[in-house]
Amino acid sequence: MSKTTRATQTLDKLKIAYTIVSYDYDPNADRIGLQAAEAIGEEPKRVLKTLMAELDGKPICVVVPSDHEVSMKKLASAFGGKSAHMMKPADAERLTGYHVGGISPLGQKKLVPTAIEITALDEPYIFINGGQRGLQIRLVPADAKEALKAIAAPLIA
Repeated sequence: MSKTTRATQTLDKLKIAYTIVSYDYDPNADRIGLQAAEAIGEEPKRVLKTLMAELDGKPICVVVPSDHEVSMKKLASAFGGKSAHMMKPADAERLTGYHVGGISPLGQKKLVPTAIEITALDEPYIFINGGQRGLQIRLVPADAKEALKAIAAPLIA
């Protein structure tokens, strides 16, 4: 497994400190983020999942703790939109250039507006997908927010 991805290249370019953590990805896991948290021995609230959604027909990226679900109503409100829904997996892969289970909010093929769950910013560190299945990036939440040019908002149900 390569530890250099578009996600890590993005952080390198921005001179943001991070650590790579590899784990055995389980393609049969019901909830990929929770499986990642268990595999690396971290609390699920610190292992964030990356979800692709559509807001009023336009793509957006959402980063939330792996043990929570996104509230579509809160998501739409965070961006000042009317309605949001999850993007189809094939569309998410085509837009991001990553495979489901390895979608990183960093280094996506097309830059889209991104939101991060505000409670994640209270953690001393977080993990986000590194751009491939079985690869997580550990970094400071404020650095993740800066790298993503994300808004922070209450997004979980």
